[in-house]
Amino acid sequence: MLTAGKRLAVFSIREGKGGSIWVRAGSAFVNKDGSLNVLLDVLPLDGKLHVREAAEKRDTAQAGGGGRYGMEGGLDSLPVGGHS
Repeated sequence: MLTAGKRLAVFSIREGKGGSIWVRAGSAFVNKDGSLNVLLDVLPLDGKLHVREAAEKRDTAQAGGGGRYGMEGGLDSLPVGGHS
C-alpha cells in the first residue's frame, strides 16, 4: 500500500539472453495526497520503468554480493549480466 513518505525504487528491466537484467534507475516518494515524485538517475532505453517498494539496505558481504549496482531485497535470485 502506498502511504505518504514511503520510499520506492525505480528500475529499468531489460530482457537478455540469460534472463532479465534489473538496473536501478532512481527513486520515487509518495506525497501526502497519494501522488508520486519520481527522481531518475538514468533514462530507460525502451521507455518502460518498474516501480516497487524499496527494501531495507543489507550488508552486501553477508548477502553474497549485490554487484556494481547493488540489489534490492527479493531481487537477488534474478540473473544479472552484462555488468563488470
